[in-house]
Amino acid sequence: MTIEKDSDGTFIAYNVDESPYTLIGRGGTVKEAKADFMNSMQEVKASEEEREGAAAPILSAAPVFKFDLSSLFEYYSMLNVSAFARYLGINETLMRQYKKGNTYISDAQLQKIENGMHQLGADFLGLRLV
Repeated sequence: MTIEKDSDGTFIAYNVDESPYTLIGRGGTVKEAKADFMNSMQEVKASEEEREGAAAPILSAAPVFKFDLSSLFEYYSMLNVSAFARYLGINETLMRQYKKGNTYISDAQLQKIENGMHQLGADFLGLRLV
């Protein structure tokens, strides 16, 4: 499932898999869009079970979430955009522009940000508190 900030400032969640179903969720926040998407998924599943006796397994699987940067930083609001930019070695102003969706982001830059997210997660997994 892809989650993106729409041009009107709301968020949209939609499936991008090869299933025959078109599932969409919308909301004022990423959380609302995800919930609406999951509701759509459950409604289609119930309809398929009623009509066919069973629903396709994909309707029971947990979706894999893919975020655009605006949605990512809205949903994980505890992440400070400027601090994360410094962690990655990216200009803070540029990262804020990426977050707003005001400027083009290259595939290489997007990959750098995703790799940084994964590295941060790995760093946290290795921590122990005393």
